Amino acid sequence: MAIQWSGLSPEILVRLDRDSGQPLRSQLETALREAIRSNRLPGGERLPSSRELARELGVSRGLVQNCYNQLLSEGYLTSRTGSATRVAERAFPAAPPEPAPPPAPSQLLADLRAGVPDLASFPRNDWVWAVREVCGGIANADLNYGDPRGHIKLRQVLAGYSSRVRAAAAVPEQLIVTTGFAQGVNLVARALVQAGVRCVAFEDPGYGNVENSETVRAVAESGLRTVHVPVDDLGIDVAALAATDAQAVLVTPAHQSPTGVVLAPRRRQALVDWAVRNDAFIVEDDYDSEFRYDREPIGVLQGLAPDRVFTLGTVSKALAPAVRLGWVLTPSAQTEAVAEQKHISDRGSSTLNQLALAALLESGRYDRHLRRMRTVYAGRRTALIAALERHAPHVKLTGLAAGFHAVAHLPEHADERAVAAAARERRVGLYPLGDYRAAVEPAPPRLVLGFGNVSERAIESGIAAVADLLA
Repeated sequence: MAIQWSGLSPEILVRLDRDSGQPLRSQLETALREAIRSNRLPGGERLPSSRELARELGVSRGLVQNCYNQLLSEGYLTSRTGSATRVAERAFPAAPPEPAPPPAPSQLLADLRAGVPDLASFPRNDWVWAVREVCGGIANADLNYGDPRGHIKLRQVLAGYSSRVRAAAAVPEQLIVTTGFAQGVNLVARALVQAGVRCVAFEDPGYGNVENSETVRAVAESGLRTVHVPVDDLGIDVAALAATDAQAVLVTPAHQSPTGVVLAPRRRQALVDWAVRNDAFIVEDDYDSEFRYDREPIGVLQGLAPDRVFTLGTVSKALAPAVRLGWVLTPSAQTEAVAEQKHISDRGSSTLNQLALAALLESGRYDRHLRRMRTVYAGRRTALIAALERHAPHVKLTGLAAGFHAVAHLPEHADERAVAAAARERRVGLYPLGDYRAAVEPAPPRLVLGFGNVSERAIESGIAAVADLLA
C-alpha cells in the first residue's frame, strides 16, 4: 500500500556506484525500474522531487529530471502539473494481489469469557486528557530512558493509592512498575530463584497446569518446580500447602480465581504463619479487588507480612489490558533483585503511559471511573442472576461477592466441556472450570461465567439460548 505523504518529500533508498564505469543516469533509471518491478515502490507511491533526490544523491537536478522523463515515457511513472511524480498504478508488472483476509469468526450472541473488562467503557476522554497533561508539562529528561523500576511520580502515587485503598504497607522504594501481571510474575519468579527458592505452589483450581497456562509455564521455565494445592470454600488449604516442599505460593486471596471465594481470616493468618515459619514467600495476585458488591473491603495480605509477600497489581481489569501497566510491591530484601530483572527485561515501561496513569490517579478520574464501573458490573451481575433464575432456576451461582465473573454449578451428570461445545454451536461462549484445573481427575462440573464485557441484554438472550443445556 502506498504511503500518503504530506509536507516534505519522501525518502527513497537508491545506491549509485561511481566506480562502476556505468553512467549515473543509467544506474538511477535501472534502480527505479527494478524497485517498481519488484513492487518495492508500489503503484501510487510518491517519489521525491527532482531537486530533493538530486540533493540526496549528490547529482545534478537535470540528471534526475531526465531519468524521470525517461520512466514517464516508458509508463513506469505518472506526473501532472502541480502534482508530485508517482509510480503508475498499472506499472509493469502488476503488483501481486494481496492475500485474502482470513474469514472473520462467527459473531457470538453472548460471550461470557471471564477476565475481560468492559472494553467499550475504557475512559477514552480521561486518558486523552491525561496524555495531553503529561505531554504539555513533561521534562526533557523524562523523555530519555528512565529508571527501570518506574517513574518516581507513578511509584509515589501508587504507594499512596495502595495504602489508602488496599491497606498495603507500601513505599515507593519497594514498588516496581511492570507491563502487566505476566511480566510481574516473570520478574518475581526469577528473583525467587536467586533467593534460593526451588518449588512454587499454585492454587487448584487456579492458573491450570504447565500444559495449558502461560503463567505456570513461565514460572516453570524460570527454573522453579511447580506443585498444586487444593482450594475449598475457605480458600487455599494451608495444611495441604504445608505438606508440600514449596517455598513460595501464588494466591488470589481477595477473590479467588476462578472460584470467587474469599480467603477466610483464619486461613489468611495461617498462610502468613506458614511463610514466616518456613522462610517462604507469598505471591499475591490482587487482580480485581476494586470491584466488590456484597461484602466489606478486604486488605491485601502484604499488609500483614510486608517482608514475606510480593503483591502484584495491574490496571488491566480497572482500565483495559491495552494500557499494559502493572506493578510489584516487593519485600524490602527482594526489591533490588526484582528491579535488576526488570532492567534486564526491557529497561523500563513507557514513561509517558506511567505519567498518564499517575495523572488519572491524582486527579480523581481513576476513582470516578471505578465507581462508575462498579455500577455497570453490579447491573450485569444482577442480570446474570435474574436470567438464570428465569431460564435455569436449578443452576446455583457462587463467587459473586466481587469481580466480574461467577461460577455456575451444573448437575452432577453434566459434562462441562460438552455443554460449552454445544453452547458454541448456538453462538454463546461458555467456559468450563476444568480449564483452570491442574488435576485431570473427575471433578464436579462447573462453568465460569464472565459478565464484564457483555451487555445485560446479551446476558439475557445468551442464557435463554442455552438454558436447556444447563439442565
